[in-house]
Amino acid sequence: MDTSELIEEAKKAAGNAYAPYSNFKVGAAVLACGKIFTGCNIENSSYGLSICAERVGIFKAVSDGCRNIERIAVYAKKMPYPCGACLQVMAEFCEDDCEIIVTDGEKVERYKLFELLPKRFKLEK
Repeated sequence: MDTSELIEEAKKAAGNAYAPYSNFKVGAAVLACGKIFTGCNIENSSYGLSICAERVGIFKAVSDGCRNIERIAVYAKKMPYPCGACLQVMAEFCEDDCEIIVTDGEKVERYKLFELLPKRFKLEK
């Protein structure tokens, strides 16, 4: 899967974001099972009920039976580094070397999950 295609899908997904409180629209594209699952952030006036784009995309993949996330691209007009909750969800469904791409449309940064979350919480199954 081409990185530019994954980024473009994340950028398109940001257009669907519901962000009337922060006006920070984020899109994510999650590659799993050879398919792209997109997500956008969805805010709520009760802030704790809001959800990030990354988790929406991951949950869509998981709900379709894809539990091994290969790569993730995240787009916003300002660099959209994943929050702690998103990183922990990634840790559940990604390998340590899963590539996380963040971009504002001009600058592109690439990380491995272990770089962003070096000491993840994980229960043994």
